[in-house]
Amino acid sequence: MTKMFDLSGRVAVVTGGNGGIGLGIAEALVAHGCAVSIWGRNAEKNTAALARLRKLGDKVQAQVCDVSDRDAAIAATDATLNAFGRIDGCFANAGIGGGGRTAFADRTADDWRRMFAVNLDGVFHAFQPVVRHMIARAGQGDGFGRLVATSSMASLFGTARNEHYAASKAAINSLIQALAVEHARFGITANAILPGWIDTEMTGGLQANDRFMANVMPRIPVRRFGTPEDFAGIAVYLMSRASAYHTADTIVIDGGYSVF
Repeated sequence: MTKMFDLSGRVAVVTGGNGGIGLGIAEALVAHGCAVSIWGRNAEKNTAALARLRKLGDKVQAQVCDVSDRDAAIAATDATLNAFGRIDGCFANAGIGGGGRTAFADRTADDWRRMFAVNLDGVFHAFQPVVRHMIARAGQGDGFGRLVATSSMASLFGTARNEHYAASKAAINSLIQALAVEHARFGITANAILPGWIDTEMTGGLQANDRFMANVMPRIPVRRFGTPEDFAGIAVYLMSRASAYHTADTIVIDGGYSVF
């Protein structure tokens, strides 16, 4: 069983890997022997994240990349392949939040398009060049691939004043299912992770709101927000041989919030 979760020789991309859930995923992968390329827009955050990752392993790098830019994602893929020779997994984690302040009737077209450009198009841009590489490798007898997208519990529930965010994440769930079916014959699995309330920069403002916390915390059975470290186990599992028969799933990591 220990060998099943050994990621030595594997290479993974983690978009948005310079902070929050993405960095938690990257740290877990590196700690289990995986080489990791983090993609993020902020060069300073990339550098800081690399310093943390290098305490766990030396096979790490960072690419400055805005996943809403198709050419930037292709360039980052090429740079990762040049550095490590292969890509076995892609964690499409980069995304933006909706804020929950603007009513649907007042939503601007630019606001709507920006949300989808990052949260949905960004997954497409990150996955497509990586999938081409995985398919080519499968044709050479090396069939193995892991596609993992960070979705949200918002994709399952009515999310007032955040409909553009919820819609972008629900689209990811459907995309993952389609990719899983289409690429299974290449040894490629595809799954989505649906976080609940997680302690990250994105939720910092909400956690400072006493009224909000008083309403939400009693609905979380474990009585706390999740942390990036809570995604370590699922990341290693999905990247490993142990998950070879697990595909097309939407995996909820929410401390029981969705059932209570």
